[in-house]
Amino acid sequence: MTFIPPKYNKTALATFYPTLRSRVNDYFSENNISRNANAAMVTKTIVLLLVYLVPLGFLYFGGITSKWLVFGLWCVMGFGMAGIGMAVMHDANHGAYSRNPKVNNLIGYLLNMVGGNADFWKIQHNVLHHTYTNVHGADEDIDTPPFLRFSPQVERKWIHRYQHWYALFFYGFLTIPWITSKELQQLNDYKKKGLIPGGKPFRNLLIRSVVWKIGYYAYLLVLPMLLTPVSPWFTLLCFLTMHYIASFLLGMIFQTAHVMPDCAFPEPDETGTMENNWAVHQLYTTTNYAPKSKLFAWYVGGLNFQVEHHLFPNICHVHYKRISEIVKQTAQEYGLPYHSQRNFLDAVREHLLMLRTLGRQDYLPAPIPVHQDEMQEA
Repeated sequence: MTFIPPKYNKTALATFYPTLRSRVNDYFSENNISRNANAAMVTKTIVLLLVYLVPLGFLYFGGITSKWLVFGLWCVMGFGMAGIGMAVMHDANHGAYSRNPKVNNLIGYLLNMVGGNADFWKIQHNVLHHTYTNVHGADEDIDTPPFLRFSPQVERKWIHRYQHWYALFFYGFLTIPWITSKELQQLNDYKKKGLIPGGKPFRNLLIRSVVWKIGYYAYLLVLPMLLTPVSPWFTLLCFLTMHYIASFLLGMIFQTAHVMPDCAFPEPDETGTMENNWAVHQLYTTTNYAPKSKLFAWYVGGLNFQVEHHLFPNICHVHYKRISEIVKQTAQEYGLPYHSQRNFLDAVREHLLMLRTLGRQDYLPAPIPVHQDEMQEA
């Protein structure tokens, strides 16, 4: 079945995004700054790659005999894996790392190196999540297994009453489908929805997916089993622990940006049209957190500035802090929300409260106002 996307109301507050975009563009031109990666971003890329690859090198060639040291190296790789996902490949696959598409593609394939697939990620994340944020049936990021409920449009079951107690534990398993069956499922689903063509392009995607997965398991599971002086079962345990650490971090960062009490879950009307335009929709469905923490922002790739990221995904995250004041001021001038939590712990607490609400109530969020095209008095 072909995917029929919701339409946005382009007449509602039509001047907001052009005004905001013009102001952000002025910031870069007036300060003679590139929108892409700078030297600090390149340094971060090298550091995070080393956090992932140096422990792997010790596993290959270090002759380590202590199984607990082996376990520790795998744990460090988990933090490196998450860092690469959040702070390196994410920008590249949005086309924000470099003005050169070849550089973006090359760095974007670091996702394949850590077990994902850049081709399918771009559809799930760039096309679906960023375009239809928090829209049930379109945004796959709020599609959950039956024991979790992230959207008020999903039928509430008895087990959801307790999801705020167990959900965070299961965030540690989010990457397991990526290294097993998810790509084949997405390949077929996206073909049916018309998001990828059939025929030769479909076969090429399938072949590339299989080849990448063979290479992934070869270098990260088979070789460590052969080169590390611990049992294959212990290596498998370490491999899964690495994934658990990375997955838990990724889940915590991404879910606290959208499954929050402040965030809306808009639905299209009977004509398939959303209440507002795309940019206004992003402000209602997204929240920031820990905007003053430089170290946190460094590691999570600026994803604590989710509002800025959703409005300007083609700008490298090293600039989000600076443009956040422009976004906040412009949103306030137009009478629009700008959601932000003081720190990450506050964001986690609010996320858990939202999970509790979704688990115990059918939760019918208040309608989002349809904004007229006028600016509020400053």
